[in-house]
Amino acid sequence: MLLNKKIPMKYVLGKIKTELALVIVFCISFQMFHYFFETISTNIPIAIPTIIGTIISLLLAFKSNQAYDRWWEARIIWGSIVNDSRTLLRQIIIFYDDPDFSVQANNFKEKFAKRQAAWCYSLGQSLREKDPIKPLKNLLDEDELRFVKKHKHVPNAILLLHAKDLKKALNTGKIKVYQQVEIDNTLSRLCDSMGKCERIKNTIFPTTYSMYIRFALCLFIILLPFGLINNIGWLQIPLVTTIAAAFFLIEKMAIHLQDPFENRPTDTPVSAISNTIEKNLMQMVNEYRDEFEEEYYSFQTANQPIQPLKNTYFVL
Repeated sequence: MLLNKKIPMKYVLGKIKTELALVIVFCISFQMFHYFFETISTNIPIAIPTIIGTIISLLLAFKSNQAYDRWWEARIIWGSIVNDSRTLLRQIIIFYDDPDFSVQANNFKEKFAKRQAAWCYSLGQSLREKDPIKPLKNLLDEDELRFVKKHKHVPNAILLLHAKDLKKALNTGKIKVYQQVEIDNTLSRLCDSMGKCERIKNTIFPTTYSMYIRFALCLFIILLPFGLINNIGWLQIPLVTTIAAAFFLIEKMAIHLQDPFENRPTDTPVSAISNTIEKNLMQMVNEYRDEFEEEYYSFQTANQPIQPLKNTYFVL
């Protein structure tokens, strides 16, 4: 997730430095060819690259809109995960029969909170194709870790642990049937959100569409100097470079937005969101345990399963 509203031009142009270098070399080479072989006609009607540029603009606009829709949907889904995680723990805290504020009941609630935070971290890591177990070591106990390691789909295994604990609480009379149904509905919504994220992750944006845009863009850049050479001469070098940079940046933006779980600055900040969820859930448990007395939950760096990656411009 980008943090700064003003991103340095060096950072922006660095994303297309290879393309810009090739464009500059081509423009200079074309200008030198025209200078030394002036008798050879290299002029074409400006209308030809203009028509191609118009087509590219329409294609890029469509691709950018579709890419942004994917990115925004991913952000909406993780917003729902935040809300449902808070709802889940609130239901556990309120529904669980604990008139005496027993240690056993508090341990159950704290365990549930940590496990839900672990679910968020593991889902984010899985979507980014990273190790989903690594951030869970400080949140799950040894038995739970052994259980989830046996499963290929770690987030789904954690939801199964939720369901098992709910069944035990129901069998021991700690929660009632209708309460268990309400909590299970919340778990179902979390599972739905997980499936939606996986749908975005596993649905590839049509590669042929990107290939056609890149082909048309290269053709446009090649033909543009032919249409400008007799009108502005050497000035076609900076002009063509500027126009090419604008098109390449729009294309690059669409490419980054279309895959919101690739661990890039423009991604949905799943690690930062998971970190926020963990803090919220643990604070809810501690405040209830201490009978709503004001208390600050300490988060030491060593105890945090994962820290959102930060630099000057973005957080992941």
